[in-house]
Amino acid sequence: MHPLYFFMDPYLIWFYRLTPWAGVNFILGTLAVAALALMLGEFTSWGAARLVRRHLEEVTEEVKKYHELSLKALATGDRPAYEAANKVANEFYGKSFIMQMTLSATFFWPVFLVLGWMQCRFLEVEFPIPGTTWSLGYIGAFVFIYAAAYFVAKQGKRRLKFFRRPHPNPGFNLPEPVN
Repeated sequence: MHPLYFFMDPYLIWFYRLTPWAGVNFILGTLAVAALALMLGEFTSWGAARLVRRHLEEVTEEVKKYHELSLKALATGDRPAYEAANKVANEFYGKSFIMQMTLSATFFWPVFLVLGWMQCRFLEVEFPIPGTTWSLGYIGAFVFIYAAAYFVAKQGKRRLKFFRRPHPNPGFNLPEPVN
């Protein structure tokens, strides 16, 4: 077992020993671990967005600037200027896109950490799917439980006042919806 998993093990396995029933323990434990992964992912995603927000806004402004410049050049019929400005706008757009994709990846890294730990503990565990000859391993069970926890947390976030604050839009500064 990796030293990090060895460190995490006594804390995470506690969630899998809450009741005397193994099936219930697996579901409750996986739900708790999925909730922890969700919270950690949400926190790191928020923190990373805060760290790069200003730079992302600058890149987005460059995209807008060169896009508008290319449209002006096209309107005046200056094809070489249009192509040059459009090329620069596309480069900044690509940079913005990659930055936003990287930010979205910060949400999922805890999932892989948890799945690595679960592999050490539950690699041999399989749940037969009724009516078929197939079974579901720990990854499939975790994905279903994580997805359910995600949708419940998403609904809960909408009800919490903190998460309803308008956040800066890293895209093309569209107006915020009016409540």
